[in-house]
Parts: sequence; C-alpha cells; structure tokens
Amino acid sequence: MLFITIITLIVAKALPALNTQITSSHFSRLTSMSLIFCGLISLNSLNLETIGSGIGIYSGLFHITQISQMFEIFIFFIGSFILMGWYHPVSLGLTFGSQKAEAGKNIQDYSLIVLFSILGSSLLIISFDLISIYLSIELQSFGLYVLASLYKDSSAATSSGLKYFLLGGLSSCIILLGIGLIYSYTGLTNLESLYLINSVSAPISSVGASSLSTVNYSLEGLSLGLILIFIGFLFKIAASPLHNWSPDVYDGTPTIVTSWLTIIPKISILILLLELQIQLGSADAMLGGLKTLILSNSGYLYPEISQMYNTHPLATPIESVAVIKSLLLISSVLSLIIGSLLGLAQLRIKRLLAYSTISHIGFLLLALAINTEQSIDSFLFYIIQYTITNLNIFLIILAFTYLISPSSAFAFAKAGAKVNNSANVVGSKGGLRGLTDIRYIYEFKGLFFSNPFLSLSLAVSLFSMAGIPPLIGFFSKQFVLYSAIQNGYFFISILAIIVSVISASYYLKIVKVLIEPTSAPREGEDVTNVAVDTNFPLEPFASAFSEAKAEGQSDWLSNMPQKEVVETGSVELSNIHSYLISILTLSILFFFMKPSIILNSSKLLTLSLFSI
Repeated sequence: MLFITIITLIVAKALPALNTQITSSHFSRLTSMSLIFCGLISLNSLNLETIGSGIGIYSGLFHITQISQMFEIFIFFIGSFILMGWYHPVSLGLTFGSQKAEAGKNIQDYSLIVLFSILGSSLLIISFDLISIYLSIELQSFGLYVLASLYKDSSAATSSGLKYFLLGGLSSCIILLGIGLIYSYTGLTNLESLYLINSVSAPISSVGASSLSTVNYSLEGLSLGLILIFIGFLFKIAASPLHNWSPDVYDGTPTIVTSWLTIIPKISILILLLELQIQLGSADAMLGGLKTLILSNSGYLYPEISQMYNTHPLATPIESVAVIKSLLLISSVLSLIIGSLLGLAQLRIKRLLAYSTISHIGFLLLALAINTEQSIDSFLFYIIQYTITNLNIFLIILAFTYLISPSSAFAFAKAGAKVNNSANVVGSKGGLRGLTDIRYIYEFKGLFFSNPFLSLSLAVSLFSMAGIPPLIGFFSKQFVLYSAIQNGYFFISILAIIVSVISASYYLKIVKVLIEPTSAPREGEDVTNVAVDTNFPLEPFASAFSEAKAEGQSDWLSNMPQKEVVETGSVELSNIHSYLISILTLSILFFFMKPSIILNSSKLLTLSLFSI
C-alpha cells in the first residue's frame, strides 16, 4: 500500500493535468490518509497465528514478528500525525506571488520524500539480512538528507542538510565496513545464519587445531563487524560521544522536519538494535543465538573448555558480547551527562530539545544494555512515551509558530525591516517570505497570557520529559532505573537520577519564560527599539534592521498596505492539529489512571521475545 501511494503521487506530480489541480494541502492530506490506511492493514495482519514465532519473506531478507509489526503500525500513525501538523499551503510564514507556489512545491516534495523515508524505516524494522539492513537504512537516510535541505533558499537549512549528509554518509560507511568484515570472514549475510553459525550440537572441544583456528578466525571477524555496526547505528541515533552533529542539524532545519528527524528514524534503529542485542548479547541460553558469544565468568566461551583455551596456542577469548555491552553502557553514561549538562547552556529551543533527546537516548541504551526481560519491557515503554511526548512538544511549537507569525509579520512590515537568511526570514523587493519558526527560548515569553491552553499543554509535556510524577515520563524513567538497580547497576542508576534533576532545570526554564509578563509595542512605535521581551522578540535581527536603515531599503515594506500583510500572513490552527495536541496532552497527563493499555502491550511484546 505504501509503495502504491508513492507511485500514485509520483504520477500525479508528473502529469501536468493533475499537478495543476492537486494542491500541496491535498498532497499532505493524501499522504497522512495513506499512512493511516497502511497502519490499519498492518494491524489486521496481527491476527495471523504464526506471526508470534515470525514469518520470513523474500527468501529471508525480511522477518516479520509481533514486535516489528506493532512498531511498524506505530511508525505509520506517528508519521501521519506529524504530517497533520502541516497541511497549510504556506506553513512557514508569509508568501506573495510566485513565492507561494514555490512554498507549496516544497510541501509537495516533503510529502513524497516522507513516504520514501518511512518506507525505509518500516523495512529496517523487519530486515533480517545484512544486505536488506544496509539498503533500508540508506533508503531512510537519503530521504532524511533531502528533507533537512529541502528549503534551498535558507542558508541554515542548506548547511544543516549538507552536514547531515556528510556525517550520515560516514556512519553508513562504518556500517558497510562492519557488514563487509562479517561477510569476508564468514561468507554469510543472513542474520539467522549468523545466529546459528556455532549452535551445532557437536562440542567445540572435539575439534582439532585446524578447525579451531578456522572457528577463531570467523568469530574474530564476526565480533569486529558487529562492533562496527553498533557504532554506526549509535552514530545515526546521535548517542554520545557521536552526537555533535544533531544539535546543529536540528536547529538549522524547519521545525516540521526536525520533528521527523527526532522521532521516526530513532524508532526504527532502536528496534533493530533490540533485535541484535537480544540475539547476540544475551547471557541466557534459552534465547539461542550465537552460543560461542556467550561468555562465562572467566571470560571464555564455555566453562568446560576454558582449560582447553588456556592451553591451546591458537585459542583466544571471544569478548564481543562484553565489548558491545560495554559500548552501550559507556554511550549511555556519556549521553546522560552530555545531554543534561550541555542542555543547560542552550538559548535555542531546538538545540535544547536535541540535547534532551540525547539524554533520553542514554536511558534507552541503559535499558538495552541490561538486556533482561524487565529492562526490555521498560525499553519498549520508554520508546512509546518518548515518541508521544516529543511529538506533542513539536506540534505545540508549530502551533505557536502559526499563531504568532501574523502579528510578527505586521510588526516587521511597520518597521520596514530587512531580515537576513540566518533568521530564516528573507526580505527582498519581491516580497516577504519564510517568517518563521520559533528558534529562541525567549520567543515563548508571555505566550501563556495569549494562549493559555497551548502553554499548559507545553508545560505538561516538558514536565513529563523531566520525569515529574504522575506524568507518563516519570514512569518510563522509573521502570528503567528499577531494572538497572535490580541488576546491580547502582552507579549508573544514581547518575541517571542526578542528571534527571539537572535536566529538569532547563525544562522549567521554558515554563518560566511562558508565564513571564510581556508588553507589545504601541501603535506607531519603532519596532527596532522594542525590548526583546515582546511577543515577537527582535534581538537576533538587530544588525539586519540597522543594515536596512543604513541602505535605505525600508520603503518597499512601509508602502505596502498593512491589511494585505496581515491577511496574507494569517495562518489558522487546524481542528486536527488542535485535537492531536489535546489527545496527546491528556494521554501524558492522565496515563496513571489507565496505564494498562500501554504497559500490557509492552509486556506482551517482551514476552514474545523471551519465549522463543
């Protein structure tokens, strides 16, 4: 169904008769409806009795299980909700004349590229071969690269897209290197074959020196390849210390694109890492998998052949499981620390949310590294709550952008200001375009008094991110920390609690800005002299205003009728957008009253993994 939708939209764009009749709103709505329909079709497939143990398709390239189907459905619906936050023909501000057509074209391209990206995400979740994993991650990533640089007239978006492409390509090269090593050493690409490579019934102690040398050779390449694959995927989800690209990319891209980057790709990669960690990193033989990668307390393969490995000249201890687990734990600790401490110094809202995401990745990696039934349960629940909360925050930021842009545009028009690309606002003699995403935290100042319900929804979501009870975010962190303490990870648990308290301060800072009083400029007042504590703070644009006045380029805006500016720039908040914010906020706020739906779902998914 998803592929059919892609082909249909491509044909609609290619045919002039259809392209002129279908607006950008139609493209966005059609994409949202198709994603919902795909989710319902996937939901119907859960009725298959054999899906519990998994169904292999396309000669083993893909493997469908209950957990892959559930999160594929989840991705489809979340992707549809993100698109519902942007269905307007003009979504980033004011457009005039031909510029309106250009903005609409961008939104059409956005809808089509989103389908390619989400197709890659859904295929990545069910991939069961190294080849299909690489092709799926590239299909997902190339869509994200294009989305990040979709607004080619914005220098910030172009710079972010280029940085994302270069560093994303580097991470893909690391993954490809790991895949190449595994294939060169073992001659295998299918995950099932890799899981069963040494699960034969014959004891390893009965093999000769030459056979043992071959086994060691294969396992060394397999171990190194797996480590490189994990590093590449940690790079793509912006886990520390491989996180430096994410704040710059998230801050430079439009908010609607940032909301996609912070949610959809992370879900698919984390579910794939869960599959690999369950099969390769478990110390419980009931899970099967690579038995030669299961370590004893002495650090060798099996207790009964430890003496053999101590005396045999060709034998070396296999420590890939320990290395992968240590890699996840180190990345978790660094993500918790860096995401919380560096977030304190941020003045831009999307950079702050980027560091917030890094901190949450730390909790997820901690649960993944522990790799017990309880920790995987908390891992799945944390993904669900993070997605819901993060999506609600970005929908609210978009809503504020739509609601305050007209008044900001009126102020700019009165001042006759020329604003540069760095602020995502472009002024030229042809008209005013691209006004603009909320970028700075102080732009939220006083919005509680003009939009109290949106402000309360944002506060609830931020409190949930901080882990304040009884919101859903508190329970997710509690479950992860409880599983960590139960398994003896006391130091990391204490560290996670401390950094959670620290990170709560920058969430509270946003709430504080929301409720601070503000004063708007009076009629006839020069906007360039207005203090930055207004509903449309102009501090970042001060140099642009001075340049415009010095060059005498303010006449074209001052002569433009104010009524035309206000009416053309008016953007209303859709009913669907409002309903989504309301439903998500209520889910976050009243989760404790009916928690069984999500908790039972994550529990059942975990049992399906540990009952194989």
